[in-house]
Amino acid sequence: MIALLAVAWWAKGQERPEFPSAPADLLALAAATATYAVVTAIRGWRWHAILRHAQIAHRGSDAGALVAVGYMGNTVLPARGGEILRVILMAQRSDANKREVLGSIVSERLLDAAVLLVLFATMTFAGAAPSGLGNRLALACLIGAAAIIAAAWALLRIRRSGRLDRVASAIRPFLRASRPLASSTGFGLLVVTGVLWGLEVAVFWLVGQAVNIDVTLVEGAFLVVLTSFVMSIPAAPGYVGTFDAALLFGLTGYGVVGGQALAFALLWRFVLFVPITVLGLILLFVRYGGFSANRTAPVAEAMPREPVPPASTVGPR
Repeated sequence: MIALLAVAWWAKGQERPEFPSAPADLLALAAATATYAVVTAIRGWRWHAILRHAQIAHRGSDAGALVAVGYMGNTVLPARGGEILRVILMAQRSDANKREVLGSIVSERLLDAAVLLVLFATMTFAGAAPSGLGNRLALACLIGAAAIIAAAWALLRIRRSGRLDRVASAIRPFLRASRPLASSTGFGLLVVTGVLWGLEVAVFWLVGQAVNIDVTLVEGAFLVVLTSFVMSIPAAPGYVGTFDAALLFGLTGYGVVGGQALAFALLWRFVLFVPITVLGLILLFVRYGGFSANRTAPVAEAMPREPVPPASTVGPR
């Protein structure tokens, strides 16, 4: 609410924004919308690949459709409620439990975070960040990532020493869906994620062309990373306030201010949220029975899971 009120107070004092009307500008806006549709399709394929390599039986069409439903939920529900919709609906239409489905979504977020951290640190140390951020924020991100890796390694060592058995049994279904990330499959998914975020930057640049703002691709990439980090924080429906504050702060650092910045913020928000929200609502009610999520569907043809070895053959705990 504080962020929303601050943005509203700022917008009230700006000149009236001018929206694109020339054919070339409208074409750039349409191209941005089409590019984001491709981004959504890639996200659906990536989730399908994570589920498939985790040997979770499901329909590929459900993976793609539920990505749109989840993003719609994040727009209309607070605290990223769309992820809850994805977990419930995919668990009903696969042979996985809710913890396994949630683990696959966390795998998506880990891939996104890895690419975003690398981009953020690289562009900051290369001097692409606007004045006011400097290198300290990028250094803090790298230290945080290293701390997470170190903590995961320490927990693994403790687990192998025979401790934390009860905790391990509770989170094992959750971690099973993340297992593909520690293989060559994980590297391939990381490359796909890099392409995905490159297309996100293209969307930003195309919207900028539609409103004639002077921001380069590198600067646009930094703003995409900055706003994406802010969007990872549970917030109001549609990230209202927090998303806009981060974007306007970054645009101001690059000299884009006033009505021009407001026009860009409104149009970029439209491209990112409106089409996918409409599509997600249609899919939710037509294919999945609405917010009650109480319709069941036959589970997809089961994929063979790895056999669990007898207790006597399991290595030292």
